[in-house]
Amino acid sequence: MSTALAAPRMAPASLAQLQECVPAAPRLLPVGSGTKPALSTPPQGVVALALSALSGIQEYDPGEYTITALAGTPVAEVAAALAAHRQYLPFDPPLARAGATLGGTVAAGLSGSGRYRYGGLRDFLIGVQLVDGSGRLVRGGGKVVKNAAGFDLPKLMIGSLGRLAVLGELTFKVFPAPPAYTTLTAGYPTLAAAAEAMATLRLGAFDLLALDLIPAAPGHAEAALYVRIGGPGAVLPERAEGLRRRLGGGTLLGPDTDTSVWQQAAEFGWVPAGMALVKTPLTPHHLLPLDQRLAAAGAHRRYVAAASLAWIAWPGALDDLSGLLTSAGLSGLVLRGATAHPLIGVRQDALLRGRIAAALDPRQRFLPYE
Repeated sequence: MSTALAAPRMAPASLAQLQECVPAAPRLLPVGSGTKPALSTPPQGVVALALSALSGIQEYDPGEYTITALAGTPVAEVAAALAAHRQYLPFDPPLARAGATLGGTVAAGLSGSGRYRYGGLRDFLIGVQLVDGSGRLVRGGGKVVKNAAGFDLPKLMIGSLGRLAVLGELTFKVFPAPPAYTTLTAGYPTLAAAAEAMATLRLGAFDLLALDLIPAAPGHAEAALYVRIGGPGAVLPERAEGLRRRLGGGTLLGPDTDTSVWQQAAEFGWVPAGMALVKTPLTPHHLLPLDQRLAAAGAHRRYVAAASLAWIAWPGALDDLSGLLTSAGLSGLVLRGATAHPLIGVRQDALLRGRIAAALDPRQRFLPYE
């Protein structure tokens, strides 16, 4: 449970109450369910604006492929409503089983392994209602996919960390869910060999849902690729066999194991107890030099979406990881771990964020980025 609950707190249950709460606190931090404690633990003297009561699906039209819900709505609740109509959020929001909320997911800018095929969170958030630092209710985007006019306020809220405004309501486009899934896993003697095999899949005409790379670690003598595909069950074996031929081998997982593997990835079940958890965007050319340094420090790693993102379980002081990332020209977002500030490594877009914060929060109700 997040220690944010021990701080002074307000708990609005409607957008109108949220508008009243924001001007009433000299400094506040919006918090959700506490699944990302480094982002939801207010510093001394800062009020926790708890949004768990601001919950519920407001509109859902399966025929329009859009869903609107309040920011405190659990991701799992939305996923269940979509599944009843064989639809889903393809960006694969993490920590759903742990209780992650829609607002917390957007504020942290989190997407999961399933982002590989259709894109990340920014490709599916199409509308927001938020409360700015003056208590004004502001709408950005729309509730239909075709509405693309005006200022792209939804994109600004992704990864905003509750430091620009308070998210109140969110609208997403959704997709039909694949009727069946299967996963092929293949082992390699070195990470370089696994990365080379990953590149052949990225450049090939394969319709993949997820492509994750896990380095060798204690208990895992080999580096491994995990490749997930989805579609009609009748054609999956043939498609999986094509993948196996391209990779020169591999093991096809059964349905139950397939589900378990990706649930563990989404819930960070591979992260050892007591280690910090950090998200780091990267590109494939960063992969090998970064991994060598992380391995030397005893970190656990998982590279997702063809190494466009690294999840790092860090065993030591986060200042050390921040220095490592800075020297590699990379940034990091701390989800779990003791840190004075969740942004580590290279600070990206700090000037732009500061200007946006000045416009949305002129009275400085929210925490600064720096």
